[in-house]
Amino acid sequence: MVKENTSTTLVCNGARLQGDISINWKVKSVATDEWKLILSASEKKKFSGGASKASMRLTDDNFQDTGNFSLDVLPKVEDGGLYSCLIKKQERKVKERIFLLAVLKVDFFPAAPVPQYSTLRLFARVNPDISVSKITWTAPGGLPMKTEKWPTSGTVTKVPQVQNNDGGTYTCTVYHWGHSNGVLEAHVDVIVDADKVASFTNISHSSEISTATQTHKSLLLACPSSQGDYVLLYWLPPDAKKHSMMKLVYQYNRWTGSTSKHSNKLQLAGPPYDPEAGSFAFLLTPDLKEGGLYACEVYLNDVVFSQRTRLSVLKVKTSHYPSKLELLCLYSERSEIQSVLWKHDNKSRRLQMSSNGPGTISTTLPLPISSDAAGNYTCILQMKNGQSIWAVQAVTVPPTESTTTSSLHPSFSALLLLVPVVAAAVGVLLWRQKHISDRGIEQSLSVQSGEAENIYENPEDIRQAPPQGSVYM
Repeated sequence: MVKENTSTTLVCNGARLQGDISINWKVKSVATDEWKLILSASEKKKFSGGASKASMRLTDDNFQDTGNFSLDVLPKVEDGGLYSCLIKKQERKVKERIFLLAVLKVDFFPAAPVPQYSTLRLFARVNPDISVSKITWTAPGGLPMKTEKWPTSGTVTKVPQVQNNDGGTYTCTVYHWGHSNGVLEAHVDVIVDADKVASFTNISHSSEISTATQTHKSLLLACPSSQGDYVLLYWLPPDAKKHSMMKLVYQYNRWTGSTSKHSNKLQLAGPPYDPEAGSFAFLLTPDLKEGGLYACEVYLNDVVFSQRTRLSVLKVKTSHYPSKLELLCLYSERSEIQSVLWKHDNKSRRLQMSSNGPGTISTTLPLPISSDAAGNYTCILQMKNGQSIWAVQAVTVPPTESTTTSSLHPSFSALLLLVPVVAAAVGVLLWRQKHISDRGIEQSLSVQSGEAENIYENPEDIRQAPPQGSVYM
């Protein structure tokens, strides 16, 4: 295996032979069975075949005396293949040796000095590649690079959006089957033009898409169907007048795997899209203010493919006031909207609608909500392209207040029931005590005055009197 334009010798030696000696060098592609003559030589004459080139010649013209039948080659990549050295004596084969010559070609584009922001392409091709297990590329500093195998270009790697610090030496390493170490290396020196910037004038525009969605629902933002090296997504806020306000919100480079984004509501779409292979689309979960104009630009080498999407976003919400309930329908990117209106489940129910400003349609319901006013209210957004979307707001009758006493803890309830009983008992006790006290006073007065009005004539009568009840006791 040799690098293209590197001189090499296919060594074919034999014994010194006398007599009619001839040498034939032939070549054939690995993919075919046809051998083509490079040259034929004998002591008397030399003959060049159809496969002969100025870059191929015998190492020693005096091969009969030296036994050196070797062939010197300065190969191009297309010269790779099988080579045959056939030695004959008097038309009888004496020796034949077969060589597999694999030729490595490395190249890059655009030519140095490379303009900034252009896409640097590095190519490595081995012909034939049957003996090659893999080919790798490393960037300056030894960083491994992503590679792909293309049918016509061999193993390819790219550096999109070249910067000044991307200049340096890039290394291609070719690995032979059965060998863990690289058997051949080739180096490419890249110089970046610090004063020149690439101009992308070849831009292909697809037809603009107009669509709408509800807030917080995932929407697929389309990109051009062409595969590319990297993708940029720009955004212009809804209802903006100047396109100069567009800003970059997402950037992805499939060759380096680098991602730069400015919103967590944006992500690259998965299958059937494959960002790592250059097939792009985005998933957006927007809020009301994230409608507007989205421009997806896919870059492939020096060509740009552009797809624009105008997005309207719909949102419904309610506002409560002391005497009314207001149903609000909000929408963005108004230039794409044909009409917006509220409807009730009961189609015969007529709704009064008003607008408090651009992008707002509202209807009000008096409070409290009656049973005929309850139900689903739908805000329908009709776009100029015929597409319709809608959002539903449910309105329910508030539950009636219960007139039953709230249930209490059993022990607390029992305590409340006991309160009047205890109060009555205490009242009786106090009354009894007062009554006895009054009787005692009357008794004292009676004894002192000599009157006999006491219900008990003497202390013995008191001791023998029957008890008057538990409260008295």
